[in-house]
Amino acid sequence: MGLLGEVLLLPVAPVRGSLWVIRQVVNEAERQYYDPGTVRTELARLEQRLEAGEIDSEEFDRLEDELLDRLETAMQRAGGPPQ
Repeated sequence: MGLLGEVLLLPVAPVRGSLWVIRQVVNEAERQYYDPGTVRTELARLEQRLEAGEIDSEEFDRLEDELLDRLETAMQRAGGPPQ
């Protein structure tokens, strides 16, 4: 398609650029969300909240399960066993 294709697609260039930016932001957000270090830090903070009486054991169990699911997903994405 070459030069002619580029000229014809020029009006949609801002849209293509915006989509690229959105993809990059989503990828970075997912990387941070599933980062094992981040999940472990959140688990430690969750335990601190339980010990401080900020949450009850039922809420702790629910949130801990969510975090452990995230950690498992992170390990599967990385292709390695959970540590």
